[in-house]
Amino acid sequence: MPEITCIEDLRVLAKKRVPRMFYDYVDTGSWTEYTYRKNEADLRAIEFRQRVAVDIAERSTASTMVGQAVRMPVAIAPTGLTGMQHADGEILAARAAQRFGIPFTLSTMSICPIEAVAEATGHHPFWFQLYVLRDRGFVEGLIERARAAHCAALVVTMDLQVFGQRHKDRKNGLSTPPKPTLRNLANLASKPRWCWNMLGTRHRHFGNIVGHAKGVDNIGSLVEWTREQFDPRLSWQDVEWIKKRWGGKLIVKGIQEPEDARLAVAAGADAIVVSNHGGRQLDGASSSIAMLPHIVEAVGAQVEVHMDGGIRSGQDVLKAIALGARGTYIGRAMLYGLGALGEPGVAKALEIIHTELDLSMAFCGRTDIRAVDRSILRLG
Repeated sequence: MPEITCIEDLRVLAKKRVPRMFYDYVDTGSWTEYTYRKNEADLRAIEFRQRVAVDIAERSTASTMVGQAVRMPVAIAPTGLTGMQHADGEILAARAAQRFGIPFTLSTMSICPIEAVAEATGHHPFWFQLYVLRDRGFVEGLIERARAAHCAALVVTMDLQVFGQRHKDRKNGLSTPPKPTLRNLANLASKPRWCWNMLGTRHRHFGNIVGHAKGVDNIGSLVEWTREQFDPRLSWQDVEWIKKRWGGKLIVKGIQEPEDARLAVAAGADAIVVSNHGGRQLDGASSSIAMLPHIVEAVGAQVEVHMDGGIRSGQDVLKAIALGARGTYIGRAMLYGLGALGEPGVAKALEIIHTELDLSMAFCGRTDIRAVDRSILRLG
């Protein structure tokens, strides 16, 4: 195996090892994928100002996110179907994050259930991402299960009231587990490592839903239930209700406009995440990094502003922090590592990002990530 030095190396390896429908689920956006690509391109276009003859011998990337100490201002983003990139994927990613010293966020649409992740990590606190579904009783149950698992924060995703059209998912007939079509069986036969690992786990469905949602006890009922549950009537009153029910740290994800950022603060958010769902919802929307400074200006004095979208390196993390983010999230970068090498791959992705962040900060003449500001960037 060639030496892995960057996230792109992990992506290339993951593409070889993960079944097509699940790899495409990660490495795709909606419609033309303009926004998906824009997230990366706009980050890449920002330039640093290199400084020299500065004492950079002692450096620290340590910070906090919603009061939690972190080795670097990065959290693992909630991603559905993580357990289909690699068997027990959520467990493996959570353990890697725990050892590294950053938060892991478990998706409502995870393959491994909350309880399994909690048990596998020794009940070390992780974050839980919540979708506001039509069945409010089920939502209440999820909140209570997150509390019982000692989750340290609840992340409410606001931008999935309806699904953006993702062409590759439709063409691939995305399903969990894969439907036994000739095309799928042929592709699976070319991924023996993935198949062998999946044979060794019992986690192959949406673990937070099957057996917990009323009437959902098999794949057929799960598909029908999921199709009906995402709620187009979602409102800020729902966020207020969740905040009251949860009582702990609340992070609101999916904010792209200053007006919505102010409403999120009014609804009780402790932090907001500037995010366009990785370019998987509204194609043609602005990149997350382009909107970040506007949202920091609007609410940054009241709550922590985090950013998600397009981060593939420690340099991207540094640029977001310089523009006012108090934390960042990685989804695809982590999933490439997971699909490529399992738990060691996630650890490798985190190590790569941390090294890039540390060295780039040093080249900019800074020694403490908490003191980084926009003066390290060449803007305008």
